[in-house]
Amino acid sequence: MHVSWLTALLSGILMLSIHQADAQKVKWSKIKVLVYTKNGKGYVHDNIPNSIVAIKELGKQYGFEVDASEDPAVFTDDNLKQYNVLIFSNTNNVVFDTDAQRVAFMRYIQAGGGFVAIHSASGTERDWKWFKQLLGAKFYWHDKNQPFTVNIVDHNHPSVAHLQKRWQRSRGDEFYYLKEMAVNLHVIAVNDATTLAGENPNRLDTFGDVFPSVWCHEFDGGRSWYTSLGHNKEYYFDEDFRKHILGGIKWAIGKGKKLDYSKAYATSPQDEVRER
Repeated sequence: MHVSWLTALLSGILMLSIHQADAQKVKWSKIKVLVYTKNGKGYVHDNIPNSIVAIKELGKQYGFEVDASEDPAVFTDDNLKQYNVLIFSNTNNVVFDTDAQRVAFMRYIQAGGGFVAIHSASGTERDWKWFKQLLGAKFYWHDKNQPFTVNIVDHNHPSVAHLQKRWQRSRGDEFYYLKEMAVNLHVIAVNDATTLAGENPNRLDTFGDVFPSVWCHEFDGGRSWYTSLGHNKEYYFDEDFRKHILGGIKWAIGKGKKLDYSKAYATSPQDEVRER
């Protein structure tokens, strides 16, 4: 009996789906992450302690290790090699003391490391081109804290797969606008400006009635995921938001390959990104 072309096609699609699903499986017991919370001069979010608690509790729940630090001295090749993902939780402004620390961070990403950035992390190292490229954009400003709706664009992404198509930020959040956005970002979710109260003459219409709020991309050998959401400290005890962060970590891990420092080439924070 001959297999029809349609059956063969469906079989191929099924196998592709299985391979994609396998690629998303994570052996959490082999995962270790660093939560970095350094802030330079300027506004410091009061949500940082809750974010550390939330990620540590996720670690206990899923079986992965979590370290937390606000000391930039942790950024050395030898120390960063132990981590699968670096999480910048509400970092802001200048967060490194030396260029050697910046280079160690670059080399970690170039070796295949994962990066997760939460909320005000987009305001980190605002004058450093490479960091802005890694995150995907740079903080510009935000509307006043208020309720609004987040529209899910890629419902298959692990950071939003548990959510409805419209994620209501009913307790309020900060609607972020960013600039210097990379052109190759994979947008996962967008904030819906039509759900904001009142008219703001400074509101950007770059993307019409929406603005990207969650995205990911591969950059300089590593994987980067960012969410602009999460201003309110109580959100870090919200199950949906915790799963949102967990999904970002999961994506940043990718296939869980070991770091390969033979691919790390940075010697200066000003080094241009090489094609791979």
